[in-house]
Amino acid sequence: MNLSSPESGSGAAVRSRRTRGRVVAVTGAASGVGEALVTRLAARPDVGKVVAIDDRRGDVTGVTWRILDVRDPALAGRLGKVDTVVHLTIDAATDAFRDDGRGERNVRGTQTVLTAAAAAGVRRVVLATSAMVYGALPDNPVPLPEDAPLRALPDGSFVSDLLEIERLAAQAPRTHPGLSVTVLRPATVVGPGIDSLLTRHFEAPRLLVVRDSQPRWQFCHVDDLLSALELAALEQVTGVVTVGCDGWMEQSEVEQVSGMRRIELPASLAFGTAERLHRLGVLPAPATDLQYVVHPWVVPSTRLRAAGWRPTYDNATALGVLLEQVSGHHAVGARRVGRRDAAVGAAGAAVAVVGTAALVRRARKKRLG
Repeated sequence: MNLSSPESGSGAAVRSRRTRGRVVAVTGAASGVGEALVTRLAARPDVGKVVAIDDRRGDVTGVTWRILDVRDPALAGRLGKVDTVVHLTIDAATDAFRDDGRGERNVRGTQTVLTAAAAAGVRRVVLATSAMVYGALPDNPVPLPEDAPLRALPDGSFVSDLLEIERLAAQAPRTHPGLSVTVLRPATVVGPGIDSLLTRHFEAPRLLVVRDSQPRWQFCHVDDLLSALELAALEQVTGVVTVGCDGWMEQSEVEQVSGMRRIELPASLAFGTAERLHRLGVLPAPATDLQYVVHPWVVPSTRLRAAGWRPTYDNATALGVLLEQVSGHHAVGARRVGRRDAAVGAAGAAVAVVGTAALVRRARKKRLG
């Protein structure tokens, strides 16, 4: 899809005049998705200026750098004449536990960005959360509509941060009249630099399957997320926007493509063990995160498609990218370990069931010591 394609007719001319000279600021611009987005925006003829914001200077040239922490109220003074802010300074902290301050950084950072944008007269803020906020439940329709209620549990995990960010996004236009907020909710993101609890599910020696469950797998390649963020930055999509590959994969298809074997467990054993290991400090994620590899949370990309967006990756190809990315890594319940520990103890993302006695003893010894 060529987002810069010329249009014909007087309506296109009006849109061209309106977008010429657009100023877009991006937080988290020194690395990852933020760095990739400022690079793409800086190359667009319909973007007059890109303001790159981070607590360190990145390598992208042709943009204006503003070096500060997004939690600093001084941010408002760095957003003068900015039309749109794309906020991507979100700490996913795969190995973090709830007392590491991650939640405070994520929520306070988002709150400061929204307040600073309103104070500086910015028209729109774009936030990226996750389709995980819908919750993974056995009665979820497949796919979920974009306006479906958010039924994820605020359990102190990263999902709790996302739910609070969603609350701030919904509240901001009421608190700050004149400010609009667009929220992108991608499916499981894969690609260069992406490391999450869900990608680590594929670092286990076997794929965990909870008995009698019907998981549906949907991915979103980071390149497709970037093209969606571009559309949002240019105000070609607004409101709540879901992003993902078309359709989904059944568990059997995932196993066939990946060549990985399954380990099937009763729900009580899987969730119970996950919760015990989380309490002992072995696993960073609570048992509720296991829902996301058990129950469906597929999204349709309805608003993006209406704007002309199409994904460049299908689910099987995106899964192939993920498998290449995690090759050589080994995880016990989303916690990376050595190959030997993984071979005797990993059962999948958010739970380690088989051979975890050594890890449990180690955690207990550490607490007592």
